[in-house]
Amino acid sequence: MAEGSSSTAPTLLYIVGPPAVGKATVGHEIATRTGLRLFHNHMAIEPVLRFFDFGSPAFMRLVDGFRQSLIEEVAASDLPGLIFTYVWAFDQPHGQRALEQYALPFRERGGRVLYLELKASQEARLQRNTGASRLAEKPSKRDLDASQRRLLDMDERHRLNSTTEFQERTDYLRIDNTHLSPEDVAKQVIEQFSLDG
Repeated sequence: MAEGSSSTAPTLLYIVGPPAVGKATVGHEIATRTGLRLFHNHMAIEPVLRFFDFGSPAFMRLVDGFRQSLIEEVAASDLPGLIFTYVWAFDQPHGQRALEQYALPFRERGGRVLYLELKASQEARLQRNTGASRLAEKPSKRDLDASQRRLLDMDERHRLNSTTEFQERTDYLRIDNTHLSPEDVAKQVIEQFSLDG
């Protein structure tokens, strides 16, 4: 345990779902209400894109290394925990392996690891893909035509929502937020997982 760490076990909340489903926006609402810190995936991706192409070996090493290091430091700190957003392609095994690896520092401290899965219609996600807050936080999405093509391509090539992976699990909540505000989703999550302290 790191110097100065408290004995309170931290919480790691994964928010997973397809691109532009609202993971970072919902994460921000939950963070504001709970004290958990938000680490949305593009906080690691955007700086590296300035140097290396998406998916290249150097890109993958740097992004994964930063994610792992930050998550380990939060788990060992006095912070109450972390919200981490991730596009999980359920048809690809590396996604599950990565999330299990990132969760280890929290599990080793007896912390909770929770999963919120968001689902929304493609129409809603295409509209959200052009939202001001998304574009402000994610410069790589500002080429709207390219960003829309990537979203549609990912939908076509991958299974971006779960089917039976989380059946009967109490550490998991799935919400269709097509017609729900981020505030309403955050309230449900906080209540379901008792995140308000």
